[in-house]
Amino acid sequence: MDERLRLLILGAHPDDAEYHAGGLASIYRELGHEVKMVSMTNGQAGHHERPPDELARIRREEAAAAGRVIGAVYETWDVPDGELMPTLEMRHRVIREIRTFRPDLVLTHRPCDYHPDHRAAGQLVQDATYLVTVPNVLRDVPALFRDPVVATMADLFTKPAPMAADVVLDVTDRLDTIVAMLACQRSQVFEWLPYEEGILETVPDGETEKLAWLRGWYTKHILPRANHFRRDLIAAFGEERGRQVELVEVFELSDYAASADAATRERLFPGAHCRGPGK
Repeated sequence: MDERLRLLILGAHPDDAEYHAGGLASIYRELGHEVKMVSMTNGQAGHHERPPDELARIRREEAAAAGRVIGAVYETWDVPDGELMPTLEMRHRVIREIRTFRPDLVLTHRPCDYHPDHRAAGQLVQDATYLVTVPNVLRDVPALFRDPVVATMADLFTKPAPMAADVVLDVTDRLDTIVAMLACQRSQVFEWLPYEEGILETVPDGETEKLAWLRGWYTKHILPRANHFRRDLIAAFGEERGRQVELVEVFELSDYAASADAATRERLFPGAHCRGPGK
């Protein structure tokens, strides 16, 4: 029996997968499991200078390079950035992707998020999960007998409901790998995002200096994640470690997909602390 697991990350944009779940993805690859990361849009809107067609090409190449850091496939779809919608056509595309890759675990965004592409990605996955098991839906692609476990990646939004920290993963020892993946997304982490934040002039010229800068930038940006879920971290790791840990990935298990008992959670999230005996 093949014990390898299959992880599918369906993000809205190139860089969403590694920013929110690069630590878990790297653990999967180190353990010999399969990982596929998908950007459901082409990322063509995310720049202040580069034109859309050029940027879409660049971001496809950058995403593929990020995947190669851990030996994962990183696929970029052709949907224009900012225009992802939960249409029937896109639902069918998600169903095909899940049926074809046959993942044990799917990660995506929550359907409540600041970005319309993130919301659409989460809704599309939610709408597709049960239908992947229905043979008369898209008869040309064999249906799965069971839908995969689905979890959403961390966000800090509280309306209509705050995210439940069903799984918490300390990624402190994954920082260098996550930064190496993000560094491949050069048009974003060294250009567009610093421009948006008004700190473009702080990005250094040298490659070594850029990596050090990115390490600090990423650490600063995900620290609020640990602070937001601090009580969950204390419950998971104990008082001392729970108050100290700063770099975490957090996941909420979907009620709309396959349930996961305690043993399944431990298997699907190696190295993480999983809350509760089951759903």
